[in-house]
Amino acid sequence: MSTALPPSHEALTVPEVMTALRLSRFKVYDIIRSEQLQSFTIGRCRRVPADAIRAFIDDQLEGAA
Repeated sequence: MSTALPPSHEALTVPEVMTALRLSRFKVYDIIRSEQLQSFTIGRCRRVPADAIRAFIDDQLEGAA
């Protein structure tokens, strides 16, 4: 399964993650807070590595099986 991530992006903003996963801002921050989705901050900017999104999707698929 492939997400619609721009290939040049290594770290995505929360709005980009919202678009990629088709989730609300609240839900994205909720899964970040619960440590299901890895992220980091630079100053006040939150970023999510593209690999973390793929890992999150894989974990969700494994849990659903």
